Amino acid sequence: MAKEKKVEKSKKNIKVKEPRKSLWVRFRIFCHGVKSEFKKVHWTSKNDLIKYSIATICFLVFAALFFYFIDIVFALIQSLF
Repeated sequence: MAKEKKVEKSKKNIKVKEPRKSLWVRFRIFCHGVKSEFKKVHWTSKNDLIKYSIATICFLVFAALFFYFIDIVFALIQSLF
């Protein structure tokens, strides 16, 4: 997709296409952008990662057990009728 500029000539808008950059230049620009974004990333420490992983696993186990017991209760209610 080529960029377009608006150039005013005698009260008319004329669109002029800019020349497209080569694939190699666009790839280098992309890599430069990725590198600059990686500098902005806040990486968690090892202790925080372990703490959050344990909390996530505990939550998943709790949720699984909760829904398992709810399923058992509904199965018992259904078996009564």
